[in-house]
Amino acid sequence: MSNDPSVRQAFRSGAREFAPIILGVIPFGAIAGIAAVDAGLTVTQAIGMSVIVLAGASQLATIELLAQDAALATIVLTALVINARFVMYSASLAGYVRPLSRSRKATIAYLLTDQAYAFSINRFTRQSEPPRVRFAYYAGVGMSLWVVWQISTAAGAVLGAFVPEDLSLDFAIPLVFIALLVPALRDRSDVLAAVIAAVLAVVAMGLPYNLSLISGAVVGVGVGVWQARRTSS
Repeated sequence: MSNDPSVRQAFRSGAREFAPIILGVIPFGAIAGIAAVDAGLTVTQAIGMSVIVLAGASQLATIELLAQDAALATIVLTALVINARFVMYSASLAGYVRPLSRSRKATIAYLLTDQAYAFSINRFTRQSEPPRVRFAYYAGVGMSLWVVWQISTAAGAVLGAFVPEDLSLDFAIPLVFIALLVPALRDRSDVLAAVIAAVLAVVAMGLPYNLSLISGAVVGVGVGVWQARRTSS
């Protein structure tokens, strides 16, 4: 970590602001670990998958398909479709991190999650800071999430056999995303985009390869942009 006080402060700020989300991430990670072992993966494979993929929704979808002996192409395509939202996240962050070195951009790409994006874009759009300070804040959020996710996934994989079958932890998954979404809704365009995306994603749940998520995201973004332009004109 840099000796620059502003950099250290930004890193600590990222870690501190992420802290309330930990209570939702822990059961989410545990679910991923338990599901991986239940699907036939070893504990080592479950942990390795968590380290490499680092994407809860696609991990759970991939694990489910593995348990069903789905074709490799289907598994890969499903993971790509679910993670397609990160393309939008990356495009949104690009202007704020463009001056950074290639290695730091690679670190940002690896640590990119819904949580890291939501916290960071909220700060970046509200505060004008040097790129190194932005990176430090992002790293504070992203690295905190990485540590919590790996520990909780490993714990789920190791201790999953001892968790009662009637103990459902699934409630944690939507709670994590709701906690991220609500603070990000700043105006009518944001609210409209979120509502349209949510409704369409639910209505289109029957689409294959989780295309309902992509459909909802694309249409929601489009409606939000239209509303923003309409309001500003």
